[in-house]
Amino acid sequence: MKIIVTGTRGFPNVLGGVESHCEHLYANLVGLGCDITVFTREPYTGPGDGTYRGVKLIPVTCPRNKFLEAIVHTFKCVVMARTMNPDILHIHAVGPSLFVPLARLLGMKVVVTNHGPDYMRKKWPLPAKIFLKFCECMGVLFANEVITIAGNIASDIKRKYGRESTVIPNGVDIPQKADTDIYIKKYGVEKQKYIFTLGRLVPEKGFDDLIDAFNKEKPEGWKLVIAGDADHEDDYSHSLKARVKENMNIIMPGFLKGQPLNELFSHAGLFVLPSYHEGLPIVLLEAMSYGLSCLASDIPANRNVELEGDRFFKVGDINLLALKIKYFIGKSWEDRKREAQLNIIANKYSWSKIADKTFEVYKRVVS
Repeated sequence: MKIIVTGTRGFPNVLGGVESHCEHLYANLVGLGCDITVFTREPYTGPGDGTYRGVKLIPVTCPRNKFLEAIVHTFKCVVMARTMNPDILHIHAVGPSLFVPLARLLGMKVVVTNHGPDYMRKKWPLPAKIFLKFCECMGVLFANEVITIAGNIASDIKRKYGRESTVIPNGVDIPQKADTDIYIKKYGVEKQKYIFTLGRLVPEKGFDDLIDAFNKEKPEGWKLVIAGDADHEDDYSHSLKARVKENMNIIMPGFLKGQPLNELFSHAGLFVLPSYHEGLPIVLLEAMSYGLSCLASDIPANRNVELEGDRFFKVGDINLLALKIKYFIGKSWEDRKREAQLNIIANKYSWSKIADKTFEVYKRVVS
């Protein structure tokens, strides 16, 4: 089965939930016998075709601009895909879904994965929000099959458009925890004595709330590590970096992959996700896969993940987040609860199972 993919910036080593999703999903689908080609965005991956775990990668030029890059890139990719005669064109995310009708007019069968209502993100002005809602509508109404990554997204699609979708969540593999501490020493933090979070430096991630809560509580001997960077530097990302520049207890090491990230996950004392908006948070699943004690904001996307009830806090409530931080860094993380958390990840969020479910959707489309 020949699958062409667009809607992602690309992989490996490109920050983003959709990017992580595609990196793992398509490598597993290759293992099921699929012929996978992913169109990547050249500004993020560089020029030159390549392969990654059996997935063919073709970079396509586009402007690196938050308003234009997805639209320009997807249009070019849909036209290119038609010349390659795929069995299925798989489009990810709301913005790129604008071109589902075009792909259908060109004779292609299309699967759309809706990773969540991007128009809810704080970075978009009102005209962009309206446009993204229209893009979502085009994807839902004209795709052969719609995949959603969480039950609340599926319910929203059903309510707005009357369309059923197949819920296939993000996934995560149980990692091999690091037994080294080279990088955390470089960042000046001690094992089990730092709070960790990870993501793009955009307003909806709520990292400014986490900084305020950490500064309010000032847990003795603890530090806060915020890994990640901005795709497009703006006032918000600059302000975050400026706030922590003179604070020796807050570290922002930038975008990390590989061993440095493995060490930070492996040795953290607490993981916090203070987001205002998510689809289904891969980063929270990753933290759980490391057996970490976790806190998360109480938005529907985070509630989909099976944390204990007292591990959620009202989104934007800095005082409550500070109290939760104080409580959970002083509370022992029991082995039985850690094991139960790992079992949830293994049973519900395995990439191999997710690939199997996606393959079933593909078979329905081509049958």
